Amino acid sequence: MSELLYKRILLKLSGEALQGDDGILNFDTVTRVCEVIRQAVREGVEVSLVIGAGNIWRGRSSGKMDRSRADGMGMLATVINSVAVQDTLISLGVDAKVLSAVKLEPFAEYYSKDLAESYLKAGKVVIFACGTGHPYFSTDTGAVLRGAQMEVDALLFAKNIDGVYTADPRKDPTAKKLDDITYEDVLEKHLVVIDTPATAFAMENHLKICLFGLADPENILRVVHGEKLGTLMHNRDSN
Repeated sequence: MSELLYKRILLKLSGEALQGDDGILNFDTVTRVCEVIRQAVREGVEVSLVIGAGNIWRGRSSGKMDRSRADGMGMLATVINSVAVQDTLISLGVDAKVLSAVKLEPFAEYYSKDLAESYLKAGKVVIFACGTGHPYFSTDTGAVLRGAQMEVDALLFAKNIDGVYTADPRKDPTAKKLDDITYEDVLEKHLVVIDTPATAFAMENHLKICLFGLADPENILRVVHGEKLGTLMHNRDSN
């Protein structure tokens, strides 16, 4: 493969992309993803993760529940996914640490930037759980927040869709996939890509996001090496 384009990344994994047909997690998929992460670490990439919880719980699916409590359940669900991925990585010989935005010892260590930084520099994979630690914010927003704090070269959003489209391709057969789009266009055209607060935060902090499909986990390595997959999201005054 070519030289690394991104040497420090935050990989955002969709919970749905890790979901099995008959259960919460498809451990064959989880293992395949973790094997690719192991290879990235061996090549010298500093890897941090944020994992969604759509395979377990979504606050907006909670009906008449109080929003804060429903979102709290979603945060706890991210810990389940994070520990599952941590355990798989460790079984593959990769040291991994779960850092939580809320205090949840003994399941996870409490997040601090300095602690996360020290783990990354030591070659450990850092998994950020519980989003921002506050209700009303998704794991998308948690991912861009942690990405900014860790000063990553790029955020990699691995989803169950292979890029950004002009419309929902599951509903509109004329929808076209975009190779490149600015955050300004996403906001102006009200495209459903990542959550609006996450898009605005990424724009304000000049973060680069590569959004691509996780159907083939090797796509993670391809993007790290600079292959053009999915959709690149960026500010209008950058590329």
